[in-house]
Amino acid sequence: MGKKLTVFMIDGTAYGPRLSEIGNWVGKAIYSPRASINKIMHRSEFDNPGIYCLKGDPTDEAFGEKIYIGEAENIKVRLKQHLSDPNKDFKELIFFVSKDELLTKTQIRYLESRLVQLAIEAKTAQIDNGNSPSLPTLHEADISDMEYFLEQIKLILPVMGFNFLISSTVSGKEYKISSTETDIHETYFIKTKTFKATMIETDQGYIVAKGSEAKKTLSNSCTETYRNMRRKLIETKIMIEDGDRLIFAEDAVFNSPSAASNMILGRNSNGFSEWVNKSGLTFKEIQEKINN
Repeated sequence: MGKKLTVFMIDGTAYGPRLSEIGNWVGKAIYSPRASINKIMHRSEFDNPGIYCLKGDPTDEAFGEKIYIGEAENIKVRLKQHLSDPNKDFKELIFFVSKDELLTKTQIRYLESRLVQLAIEAKTAQIDNGNSPSLPTLHEADISDMEYFLEQIKLILPVMGFNFLISSTVSGKEYKISSTETDIHETYFIKTKTFKATMIETDQGYIVAKGSEAKKTLSNSCTETYRNMRRKLIETKIMIEDGDRLIFAEDAVFNSPSAASNMILGRNSNGFSEWVNKSGLTFKEIQEKINN
């Protein structure tokens, strides 16, 4: 079932501050580049309690963004503190408040704790929080409400350019990866006898299965993008050393077949020809059959 997301450009420009709402949801989101925050800080949403995320440039090039997650009983007061703090060098802001009922201190602390937890588990961005705050005690009904609130936050964040909750891994419970006839998705194998690796195409991306093997070193032909990708996979322990090769410790998500094959073969490669199914057909040949 689809959802209606309304985005209002507050100053009428494509790259300026924006307000976002989802139909039948009591929350709302305010996004702003840092340079525009003072222009809209007079808005009533800034006086509410809420949860906020600051996005800046990562200090580790293996990641695409650096994120700080916080909560405040008054967004405006907290933001003024961050704007004057030289250690909070962020470029963009997004925060979430309630339209109808004000969120309680315990509820926003719950949202903060869950967001930090999910961000760390996603292994996608550099998380600037020093530690993961513990979950406060909430009644069962409040937990249900906050988890629904969180689901809407997760929908809005990537639309506003915050990708830190898009996971680099996926639970094996979500996607079955095997070579049986009953698979819903086609299973592919890397076309080399040197390494054993399995990939499955899903709506979430191209998933290399836990236990897949990879070359330990990258060739000189690999671009900086793929070098950073490999470093991130190792730093987040998605790939771990195992003798003379690397092993995937989790099911890892890639945005293309070639990105997946590059990480396994340790060189620039064409994933459309490097991945084959159990009948020996390449990824390219399978796609041509599907589209014809």
